[in-house]
Amino acid sequence: MNLHEHQGKLILKKYGVTVPDGSIAESPEKAMEFAKVLQERTGTDKWAVKAQIHAGGRGKGGGVKIAKSLDEVSKFADQMIGMMLITPQTSAKGKLVRKVLIEQNIYYPGKSDVREFYMSFLLNRKTGRNMIIYSPRGGMDIEKVAEETPDQIFTEEIDPKFGLLDFQARKISFNLGLSGEAYKRMVVFVKALEIAYNESDASLFEINPVIKAADDKIYAADCKVTIDNNALFRHPDILELRDLAEEDPMEVEASRYDLNFVKLDGNVGCMVNGAGLAMATMDMIKMSGGEPANFLDVGGSANPKRVEEAFRIILKDPNVKAIFVNIFGGIVRCDRVAQGIVDAYNNIGVINIPIIVRLQGTNAEEGKELIDNSGLKVHSAIALEDAARLVNEVLK
Repeated sequence: MNLHEHQGKLILKKYGVTVPDGSIAESPEKAMEFAKVLQERTGTDKWAVKAQIHAGGRGKGGGVKIAKSLDEVSKFADQMIGMMLITPQTSAKGKLVRKVLIEQNIYYPGKSDVREFYMSFLLNRKTGRNMIIYSPRGGMDIEKVAEETPDQIFTEEIDPKFGLLDFQARKISFNLGLSGEAYKRMVVFVKALEIAYNESDASLFEINPVIKAADDKIYAADCKVTIDNNALFRHPDILELRDLAEEDPMEVEASRYDLNFVKLDGNVGCMVNGAGLAMATMDMIKMSGGEPANFLDVGGSANPKRVEEAFRIILKDPNVKAIFVNIFGGIVRCDRVAQGIVDAYNNIGVINIPIIVRLQGTNAEEGKELIDNSGLKVHSAIALEDAARLVNEVLK
């Protein structure tokens, strides 16, 4: 589950990670009101106005501005709220900005220079260990840094038995080129981040940039936080932060029925049981001349009700020109899935696009016979080659 920047910073702050003081506003009037409060509380004379959407690269699309007066705070908030913000991580349509984050200025003058670093916590799937990726060149695309100056990218793996050790935190601070008070504060900052990452069951913390301010304080100036969906039952407080308006409506509906669904841009709807088979099915659709319209894994308990709801979700996509159902009957019986398809067809009403059903495994013959005798316009197959041929034919 993705979080907004301001939500992620609430989690960081809970575990002692230093973040800029700020507040959320849903109108220009509230933005100016919060800016005045920040000025009284922190003495700041500049404010960051940041659009809150689930996408990175907001600054490139005009979603991050530095206001030098209260009037500019109101002006920038008015420009952002209600705009369709397009960034390198959104579709061409962009995402609607509903609120902005007003933060204190942390680029204030002092005894030393302000510096920007990159830092992220994530799982290294090759080793099965959490790792930290960090760089002294923050505030820019980390992919570009890795491509042009790979020597500026550092990693630190964390042993799950011991967690982040003190010498590792000191090593990170040293590699970032820090000394004195800033060095000590970075050590504390990194250790607090690691605790926050583990305790919140996150799958990603990306802090870009981490700021060393002119008074040597360390701040998480921006953050991208993703929480592992499978651990949300342990975090009802975090689950309450879910912003359904930022998610695809079809994916939201699929989650209500425990369907693993990801919307894509193709023309062939997929309904499969098992993630691996679903990926192979999407490959087969492309090889047959089509483009997958979705990833949909109904799981091992593909009962008639779930099959019907899966059909309803796929049919909401106007780009879908055919539906391919590919079921391997291991845990689930193929005849039960077939009955679900027949029930869905009857309950939904007229379905004007072709449906190809491939059943293999437990009771596959019975399932095929059930569909063939239903009188419905459903193309059935058992062999994968036959299913591929049918997909190719209906697309033509």
